[in-house]
Amino acid sequence: MAAMSGLEIDVRLKRYPAVGRAAPHIALKDLRFTARRGEFVCLLGPSGCGKTTLLNIIAGLDRDFDGQVSLPTAPGKEEPVIGYVFQNPRLLPWRTVIENIKLVLTPEQAASGIVEDLLAATELQEFPHAYPERLSVGMSRRVALVRAFAVQPDLLLMDEPFVSLDEPTADRLRLLLLEIWRAHPTTVLFVTHDTREAAVLADRIILLSSAPGSIVMDLPIDIPRCERNDPAIIESIRQRLNGGDEFRV
Repeated sequence: MAAMSGLEIDVRLKRYPAVGRAAPHIALKDLRFTARRGEFVCLLGPSGCGKTTLLNIIAGLDRDFDGQVSLPTAPGKEEPVIGYVFQNPRLLPWRTVIENIKLVLTPEQAASGIVEDLLAATELQEFPHAYPERLSVGMSRRVALVRAFAVQPDLLLMDEPFVSLDEPTADRLRLLLLEIWRAHPTTVLFVTHDTREAAVLADRIILLSSAPGSIVMDLPIDIPRCERNDPAIIESIRQRLNGGDEFRV
């Protein structure tokens, strides 16, 4: 694989076998796209269209599919590094904030100072020794962001990381995500079913059909992010997607 390669996805078929009386389920079919290094791509689609399944395939957690995935790899690295932010922060309750983060790091990364820098950027510098039960939901999500960026990923997978949050908190975390991403650039594949969230975050939005998921639209967003605090701009992007609120649950 070339050192400066991007992300290349070719999933010809992902089928879940029959279980009991349930018929086999085709989750993804003929889904192909690429992403440039450093690009922020939002995968948008209705619930059940295979978005999480696709992330798990890309992460190597699900290898039972027909197709192939090529991952971005930075110069000087033999293997790609993947960060994964799940819907649930998945913090170990018996470990502190700093222990949860350093659990996934190499000794070199842990000693580099990146964790301390990211904790400061997320305003968690006062809580490195707190246990997850003492954190608010929003703080737990910030810890998950720090952990994902601290591994210095070549590819960051994000599966609806701000779902279930109240809108003001989600808005603050979206802005925080963009600030950290600008400071620590990486290729991002961000799953959502919220057209507004996709319009705020993305360089490009890939719209998926209902299951079996395939690409309905691949829409570059050429509007500078500094102009996307205008509701009319966001609404214009949403209208271009022709999805409206059918993708919001």
